[in-house]
Amino acid sequence: MSVPASAVPAFDFTSRLSRRAQTMSASAIREILKVTQRPDVISFAGGLPAPELFPLEDVRRAADAVLTRYGPAALQYSTTEGHPPLREWIAARHGIPAANVQITTGSQQALDLLGKVLIDEGDTVLVEAPTYLGALQSFQPYLPTYQEIPTDDEGIDVDALEALLARTSVKVMYVIPNFQNPTGRTLSLDRRRRLVEITARHGVPVIEDDPYGQLTFTGETYPSLYELGLERAGGVEGNHVIYCSSFSKTLVPGLRDAWVQAASPVILKLITAKQGADLHTPTLNQMIITELLPILPRQVDVVKKAYGERAAFMISRLEAEFPEGVAFTRPKGGMFLWVTVPGDIDTTPLLARAVERKVAYVPGSPFFAHGGGKNTMRLSYTSATPDQIREGIHALAGTLRDALA
Repeated sequence: MSVPASAVPAFDFTSRLSRRAQTMSASAIREILKVTQRPDVISFAGGLPAPELFPLEDVRRAADAVLTRYGPAALQYSTTEGHPPLREWIAARHGIPAANVQITTGSQQALDLLGKVLIDEGDTVLVEAPTYLGALQSFQPYLPTYQEIPTDDEGIDVDALEALLARTSVKVMYVIPNFQNPTGRTLSLDRRRRLVEITARHGVPVIEDDPYGQLTFTGETYPSLYELGLERAGGVEGNHVIYCSSFSKTLVPGLRDAWVQAASPVILKLITAKQGADLHTPTLNQMIITELLPILPRQVDVVKKAYGERAAFMISRLEAEFPEGVAFTRPKGGMFLWVTVPGDIDTTPLLARAVERKVAYVPGSPFFAHGGGKNTMRLSYTSATPDQIREGIHALAGTLRDALA
């Protein structure tokens, strides 16, 4: 005799979830974006590349060229390590063997796989305060203990780093030196050199996340931590820095092509981990990216010019409109700037009042591993027009003035 479906209690999956799954939480930014996708809301919340700058016709031609040249092979399974010509191009930029490059399906996968192969439960992971929320999300299922390093306008406080490493055992450090997400700050050259020396001396691997490094507004660039590590170690196998980057911010994000450069023991484990995750990054996507490499310098110039103009205009409106006592960074590249308001204002509940004025931002608290930063917010200028920036900053300034009254 069958039992009515309504009489059968729902299966309790919650009690069957792993401890790792129970630590997972939805991205605060993604959840905020759901609220702010109304067409009448000016959103400075999402860190989205400007879609009108995508090289659409070049991508169309590249896809056709790839399918013509490779035929069915472009649609077939491929090697886990990645498309050889793409890996060779990446490797040549740093003068390393292609065997030390692993292609990943976006830099978010790179962070997840690095967490899987480097972090055990309870390991101490060093992160900037604040740091990229997506990195915290990627590492959290591996149950680390986070230790925050304070930052200022020159990036990580390396004196605080050295003092901490003198008294604490650390498994790995994660850092974004160029135009950091969320603050837009850049780690100074002197601090880069000291960070590499200090972490090497204490035997701490460094994950360098560099999705924005080419997007400089001033033309000024510094050597990567990875390059400084190569110089110090005299070669790729002695380098304790692991470098991650992506084509998402320079070409297009939808193809989801990124990579990791590291010493062989890390790369070999990443290969095994990726085999268990998705076998390989889509063959067609990698081939299209490879076909687009000749236009990359031109595309980078287009993007950084547009973002530089939008950043400068947003800063000019912040200077003109924001109330006294509100501070903000002045990035020299990248996609974000960071706002700090007087300490008694919590920007999380304030967001609802901003949305009522039809403007949105990301509250700063989720970017801190241990909470805090309640009086901060992240703004992105990349996908807004000048009129939207003018109108949005005016509305946000009004929201802040009301909160300060």
